[in-house]
Amino acid sequence: MGFGHILSVRPFHVDVPYLEALRERWEEDCKAFIMPWGHMIPTLEDVAYLTGLPVQGEPVVGLERRDYYDDIAELLGPEFVAGRRRPIRSILLGSLSEAVGLRGRRRGTLESLDEFCTRVRGALDLGDRSEERSIRIFVSYLLGRLLFATQSSQMNCKFVLLLRDLAQAGRYSWGAAMLGHLFSLLPSSSQHSQSTGGFTPFLQIWGYTRFPMGRGTLVEGRQTMVPLMTRWEVAPDPRVTDRRAGDVRVALDHYPHEQVVWTPYAGEADASHPAVAAGRPLFDRHLLLLCLGTCEVLYLELVVRTLGWHQPAIEVPSLGREGHSRRRFFAEDRDWDADHGSTVAYWREGGEQVIQQRDLQDSSAYMEDYQARYAGRLWLDRRVMPESQAIRLLEGRLAEQEVELTRLRAEVRILRGELSRARASRDAGASSSAQPAGGDLAVRLQGALDRAEARVRELEEQAREIGAERQGGDVATLQAQMESLRLELEARISGLEAERRTMVSAMEELRDDRTLIRGRLLDAREREREAETARARIAADYEILKDRVLKKRQEQQR
Repeated sequence: MGFGHILSVRPFHVDVPYLEALRERWEEDCKAFIMPWGHMIPTLEDVAYLTGLPVQGEPVVGLERRDYYDDIAELLGPEFVAGRRRPIRSILLGSLSEAVGLRGRRRGTLESLDEFCTRVRGALDLGDRSEERSIRIFVSYLLGRLLFATQSSQMNCKFVLLLRDLAQAGRYSWGAAMLGHLFSLLPSSSQHSQSTGGFTPFLQIWGYTRFPMGRGTLVEGRQTMVPLMTRWEVAPDPRVTDRRAGDVRVALDHYPHEQVVWTPYAGEADASHPAVAAGRPLFDRHLLLLCLGTCEVLYLELVVRTLGWHQPAIEVPSLGREGHSRRRFFAEDRDWDADHGSTVAYWREGGEQVIQQRDLQDSSAYMEDYQARYAGRLWLDRRVMPESQAIRLLEGRLAEQEVELTRLRAEVRILRGELSRARASRDAGASSSAQPAGGDLAVRLQGALDRAEARVRELEEQAREIGAERQGGDVATLQAQMESLRLELEARISGLEAERRTMVSAMEELRDDRTLIRGRLLDAREREREAETARARIAADYEILKDRVLKKRQEQQR
């Protein structure tokens, strides 16, 4: 059904400050994040590479009913509508959690993420339902809790109707619908809410891929795993975990423009990514993203640098096309596909081709217009930071540079190993037909190795120069403060680790004490039962003796 790749992604921690600072930059008029270096928009290419969800196929549209009572009872089971009044238009996510055996499952205080996930997988239980009904319940849980999550505790019943025909459900463009759903919720999440609707893990890894901020790292040994979300780990570096959304805002304001990655998927082969190979014809198209009653515009014209092109200056209001702006439909007992046939046909025809302007030498004209238009939201060259905040910003950037250096050095080691194997294979006398391929591989690996080593040298140089970025500051003092902070953090981490070991040891002792106390308690209860039996026997003997004495006394009286 298209969900196999996303279910293979290992769970990771949510970077709440990062997401909060990112969503504040969402601009509804152009459906883009307003960054200091230009517009940025997650595209279908990002969805296909990062999640593996299908981005081509039938649009996710369908029927809209006044009451879904009968449909829910038929497709999921009568227990989902028992005790509820008609009309029913939503399903409680708690009932789905209970149906899959995960109601009330929470992570323990001392439980690692891997341990928690293993326990949840072991607890997953769909009971003795039929196979088709079990699949519908689990996919509904997946859609409501993950891909199409909202800030509500309910899921719209319209999603369940899409699962009536399970074979047809495998032909939907779930990735495009997920992206449109995320776009539709970002405006409401970005104002006064502390949470973000939509599939936020995708948004988090997308940000790490484009402008790494130190929390996510590519794991060594996962370079060939698909989709790309499986290659990331967000077990955060201790030096950058204790940051707030304000720190991330400042870091984004001053992030080096030249370090933004516009084409992060260069070198990835389509053959390794089925969703990419199938969806590539849509990657350079202006499209409408349909998700049931929501229609969102994907303004690819604003981010053609993701295609490797220079960005031309574009008048943002001119991007709107009549009938293609965001719309919500709340019709009752109507077929959305039939009522909005032109919008659906636009998707099925593949949208409109985005034209490359080949006469551009750079994107400078676009940046001048962009900075003038959004000067009030960029804070470029306008923010006067206190000295303590500037030092904290430099410390954060230095820590992030070290994390990036560690990742790049690991990549260099892997590339060197692959290059050595490729050269050994070529020199070992491979067949004449395979020799050119081996030579090309060696050249590509050498090029990748050179680029990685150059990036390592560049980061090391930036790390050395970071201390000089504070105006009028003393470099030696700042470096000493940074070193003192690093030592203090290491000492704190060591202390926490020792405290954790002490707590674990205390828990083990407590378990032993519990076992001992339980044994003593059982012994005491056994002795109490024996004493009770003895008391009952003594009482019975006393009554017998009492009867005998009374009889003897009566005989004596007679």
